[in-house]
Amino acid sequence: MANPALQIAGLASSILGWIGTIAVTVMPQWRVTAFTPTSANLVTAQDFWEGIWMQCVFQMTGQQQCKMYDSLLSLSPDMQAARGLMCVACAMGFFALIITVVGMQCTHCVENERTKAYIAISGGVMFLTTALLLLIPICWTANAIIRDFYDPTLGQERKRELGAALYIGWASAFCLVAGGALLTCSCPPKDTYQPVRSAHPLSQPKMTVQPRRTVTSPSYSMREFV
Repeated sequence: MANPALQIAGLASSILGWIGTIAVTVMPQWRVTAFTPTSANLVTAQDFWEGIWMQCVFQMTGQQQCKMYDSLLSLSPDMQAARGLMCVACAMGFFALIITVVGMQCTHCVENERTKAYIAISGGVMFLTTALLLLIPICWTANAIIRDFYDPTLGQERKRELGAALYIGWASAFCLVAGGALLTCSCPPKDTYQPVRSAHPLSQPKMTVQPRRTVTSPSYSMREFV
């Protein structure tokens, strides 16, 4: 039998991870860099933010300008794959949330307890799949940033650092894994069959007594032996 407290804790952790997944998808701080231009005409420090949908320039004076990417093909392969995987992860988390709520022990959408347990397990597996879809673009982008940062052939203006969106993505993936693991612990109840016995004497099966047969030995007369 599933523990309702574990299911509620798993659902809360999964919802937190799903909200973090949506936040990571729309945040532009995937790749960030901060430097001070050395030119005499430019004396304002700037931060460059690059996300999967837009690129922003944040100045220390408080001005911020964001621009959507003109073409998808102009992005790096990791950023192109991140768009599709993050959208699929957000949709997967939404359907996993609906399925999990249907299979919760505290809801009455389904009356059969065994069926509800299987539905909750399915929701937990979908949350684990969402965490995998989230980790792939996050780790891929982080690997590309670290590789380019230590590449001596790239100029300083092209090097980027890990943004806040990547750290939020790792934390969201951890919440999704923890929530999915708790939901998959919703084991279905075992089918136990015990025959019902009544104490009333009339309800007991009647036993038929077979009549006792008497064996008679044959009688012999003395004349037969003479």
